[in-house]
Amino acid sequence: MGAFHAYDIRGIYNVDFNRETAYKVGYFLPELLSADKVLVGRDARVSSDEIHEYLIKGITDAGADVYDAGLCTTPMVYFGTANYGFKASVQITASHNPAEYNGMKVSRENALPVGLDTGLGQIRDWIEEGRPCTPAEVKGEVHPMPDIHADYLAFLLKYKGDWSDLKIAMDVSNGMASLFVDEIFGNQPAYIYKDMDGRFPNHEPNPLVQENVADLKKLVAETKADIGVIFDGDADRVMFVDENSRFISPDLMIAVLGHYFLEERGEKGYVHQDIRSSKAVGEYLAPMGGVMNTWRVGRAYAALKLRELDGVFGGELAGHYYFRDFFYSDSGLLAAILILNVVAKMKAQGISLSQLIARIEKYQNSGEINFRIEAKKEAMDAVRDYFMSQEKATAYMDFDGYRVEFPDWWFNIRPSNTEPYLRFLCEATSKELLDEKVAKVREIVGRFA
Repeated sequence: MGAFHAYDIRGIYNVDFNRETAYKVGYFLPELLSADKVLVGRDARVSSDEIHEYLIKGITDAGADVYDAGLCTTPMVYFGTANYGFKASVQITASHNPAEYNGMKVSRENALPVGLDTGLGQIRDWIEEGRPCTPAEVKGEVHPMPDIHADYLAFLLKYKGDWSDLKIAMDVSNGMASLFVDEIFGNQPAYIYKDMDGRFPNHEPNPLVQENVADLKKLVAETKADIGVIFDGDADRVMFVDENSRFISPDLMIAVLGHYFLEERGEKGYVHQDIRSSKAVGEYLAPMGGVMNTWRVGRAYAALKLRELDGVFGGELAGHYYFRDFFYSDSGLLAAILILNVVAKMKAQGISLSQLIARIEKYQNSGEINFRIEAKKEAMDAVRDYFMSQEKATAYMDFDGYRVEFPDWWFNIRPSNTEPYLRFLCEATSKELLDEKVAKVREIVGRFA
């Protein structure tokens, strides 16, 4: 059952999982979450229709009703789950993965994520044990759920500001944001790849891979846009390019959002970041009243932590942004709206997006470096032990790998949850120091290759 991961069920369809898996997930889900009705949405991938059919058959054979929302962004399903009081929901999607992938993101009451440790592992075990799926005497029914689109759109539009003087370039990645971009952004942006197409013919729907952002960068330059916006496949993530066609590290946009929540609205309190986020984010938000909370990577952890803290908002290096206003969940469209609001107000003050980012970005950053090795734990420990024996740490975190901070640099080293990689990232006050530390890490990890 290699498709069951820390945050969701995902893999190459008909290789890592198939329609039988979808049926069994559907069958066991009502029991797992004590739900007599389940909200279901899907993305536009070629395999989504078959998964949708068998997932629904499993749910109804278990005796629960299905409320079918049809084609959805993933945050649209989160909204429907919490807004209408569902105890269980499933979005069929593989998010940013290539077209041959698919999967299922499961949520429980209040749109809380269900991860491997909070239920998906139990379903995997039931499937592997061969637990029978005996159809109920009274099967569930399927009900259409068309109102979610209009209600979610109305929710998003409440946050829309004045962008009349803003030039926007937007890459929809042929993904699910296509359902909303015309209604939210209208004809104002210069669009590319706006048509929904689950084959992703123009580029893979992963904006973290820079070759997938190349066309947006060209569009920003050609249209002299103030900002470029790019969504991933299921529209739970969004990333940005400045007016000089420079990609902005998504964690820095957490600091940009502070101008809306902490400054404009005056909501002081916790702001979430993942363990890979730049130290500059917390330093920028502290004078505004933001108290940084650093936690593990992934929605399965971030949404729960933000709710536990009653935090104002938060974000991750991968381009997820979480909002107390949005049931402590992530929405790429809401993040885009709020960031466009800030950028428009800054432009009115004569401040460009690149100038705003320059105020935030204080450190030289390595970006995430991946090492393909088997002995992940041994290599991680060796890196940690070496540097902590050489310098006195100012902060040490040992969840999700290690984050160790020193006076003029810091690093995070962590194993991938889904791939055979050890991931390393560091920041330093100078390029020379950064290069020195990265070279040393390559040397240490190289011993375990």
